[in-house]
Amino acid sequence: MPTHKQVLEALLFASDAPIELATLVEILDGPSPEEVVEVLAELKREYESTERGVALGEIAGGYQVLSRKECAPWIDRMLRTRRKTRLSRAGLETLAIVAYKQPITKVEIDSIRGVDSSGSLHTLLERNLVLIRGRSKAVGRPLLYGTTPEFLSYMGVNDLQDLPELKELGSVLEERERIHGDVDPEIAPVPPARAGESSGAEARGEATSEAMDETIEETTAASAEGAP
Repeated sequence: MPTHKQVLEALLFASDAPIELATLVEILDGPSPEEVVEVLAELKREYESTERGVALGEIAGGYQVLSRKECAPWIDRMLRTRRKTRLSRAGLETLAIVAYKQPITKVEIDSIRGVDSSGSLHTLLERNLVLIRGRSKAVGRPLLYGTTPEFLSYMGVNDLQDLPELKELGSVLEERERIHGDVDPEIAPVPPARAGESSGAEARGEATSEAMDETIEETTAASAEGAP
C-alpha cells in the first residue's frame, strides 16, 4: 500500500490545477486536516532539500506541484516546439468532441473516446485551441473544457454555428492540420512508392481518416442518446 505522502504527491502531480486541502482530506479518507498539512510540509521540505526541478506551492487556496522559475527558459523552449507539432489522431478526436459537446469534462471526453485523453488535452491547451471554461457542479468539481477564439480562426469560421456537420469534421480537421501543422510524430518517413502503389503514409492516412470517422459517428450517437 502506498503511504499518504506518496498518494498526495501522485494527486498533486496528476492535477492541472491547485487542489484544496478539504479535497485532499476527503480523498485520503483517514488523516485529519492537520495531519495532511504536516505531510504536505514534509513533501515541500523534501523538494527543497533535494534541489528538485519542481516545488510544492500554495496558490489559489490550494496546493500544486509547480516547476521552478529558474527552469522557465527550458520549459518555454519545449512548449514552443510542441506548438509546432501537428495534432495526432487522438488530438483531432478530442478536439472534435470538445467542439461539439462543450463545455465538457475530461471524464466525459474519456467516456466517449474510451481511452484517457490527458495528453491530447494538454496538447490542445498548448496550441491554444482549447481552454478551461470553469468547473462542473458534479462531484469533485472537475474542469470544463471549451474551444477558443483561435480555434475559430484555425477552422476559418466566425462562429461555432458555422462549423461543418459533425460527421464531416474529421476530414475537415485533418485538412486544417495539413495547412497549420508542421510535423506528425505518428507518421515516419517512408521511401517513395513505386508506380501503381500507395505509400505507407498514404495508407496510414486513409486508415486514420476512417478511424476518425468511426469515432465521430460514435460521438454523434452519444450526443443523440444524451439529448432530452
